[in-house]
Amino acid sequence: MAKITKLTFYSDGVRLSGLLYEPDDLKPGERRPTVVGCHGYTGMKDVYLLPVPERLAENGYVAFVFDHRGFGASEGIRARLIPREQVEDIRNAVTFVGTLASVDPRRIALYGTSFGGGNVICAAAEDDRVRCVVSVVPVGDGERWMKSLRGHWQWLKFLDRLEEDRKQRVVTGNSERVDVTELMPGDPHSRAVITEKVKAAETYTGGYPLENAQATLTHKPEAVVHQISPRPILFIHSERDGLVPVEESYALFAKAQEPKRLVTIPGADHYDVYQFVDPKVFEIVMRESVAWFDAHLKPARPAVEAERIVDSGRASVTA
Repeated sequence: MAKITKLTFYSDGVRLSGLLYEPDDLKPGERRPTVVGCHGYTGMKDVYLLPVPERLAENGYVAFVFDHRGFGASEGIRARLIPREQVEDIRNAVTFVGTLASVDPRRIALYGTSFGGGNVICAAAEDDRVRCVVSVVPVGDGERWMKSLRGHWQWLKFLDRLEEDRKQRVVTGNSERVDVTELMPGDPHSRAVITEKVKAAETYTGGYPLENAQATLTHKPEAVVHQISPRPILFIHSERDGLVPVEESYALFAKAQEPKRLVTIPGADHYDVYQFVDPKVFEIVMRESVAWFDAHLKPARPAVEAERIVDSGRASVTA
């Protein structure tokens, strides 16, 4: 079992809460490669992210996961999601873990899912301390993503609603709060998971400001993904994702430079990548992620094995 420690750090003066996972065979004074894990749009590490650092610690990594400002146990305006601020949270988390005794600051990687999958791309593009990236079911272009979830007439009405909310914010200082499914209406599978499992979490927030959607429209990880090279990036996407279309990863992969790899999981939907929804799909995600981190954060393997893992072609993986 990993040693788990509650820790806090500051991002733009806001105190954020996180959990540090250390391998049970960690020796005093030893520094290990470390992965910072980042959650998605619905927020909160405790809802679905914790099996990831558990698995990473089992494979010899130090792992750190945290709640962005405004979510979970962290301070900040409840459920206010500004992508630029979340990217800064990630970069500050990288700075923080680099101060810890068990972390090798030269071997820090990022792992992000869904909206967090796009956020880690932006953070890595700006911060060359990040040595390796795994981006799972990521959003590559916020406007394209939000538009893909609506019919054309719904999209036009949604833009009108955002404009009205912008006016309200500058007059009153407040943004209308709505259910998360109004911001990202997905397929029936995604809605069921949010209703039955995510919202059932004790720390789940009550309502998201429409301001979040306005900020998301200008969030475009696809525009900066090429800046990560020559550091490696792995994309993993569910082929039948009804919330974040697999085309998001296709577009990101096309813009990314080597070394890169794209893995698609046939038959899988968005939330299937989490252990509490589909353990078999989660195993694929973890197997591919650990192999990628092993190849790029640990001592070099034989050339044949390294070539197999770093293959830049698209791959489909089944359970």
